[in-house]
Amino acid sequence: MNVNEIAETLKGRLAEVHAEIARLEQATIQPLSAKFADQANDLEELATNEGMEVQHIHEAEQILAALARIEAGHYGECETCGGEIAPARLAALPTATRCIKCAA
Repeated sequence: MNVNEIAETLKGRLAEVHAEIARLEQATIQPLSAKFADQANDLEELATNEGMEVQHIHEAEQILAALARIEAGHYGECETCGGEIAPARLAALPTATRCIKCAA
């Protein structure tokens, strides 16, 4: 996979993540059930959705950072040692910022 293909894959994933964030935000503004007994379930679902939203926001930030590295010409460089991140690692984890040796 070349850098342009990775960028397109990242952009596609970013669109998916943004859509999921929007869906979760919409779910969090729904009113609680009228029945008191159902409100505990509603609150549990709300907490779960908020946790998922935080994870998606973090993923979006990682994707945007990877796209910025691609744009700057630094994609695939380890932020710790400056060496090359193996193409297989980038194929498996396109947002990787460290080579496998530094990530361990």
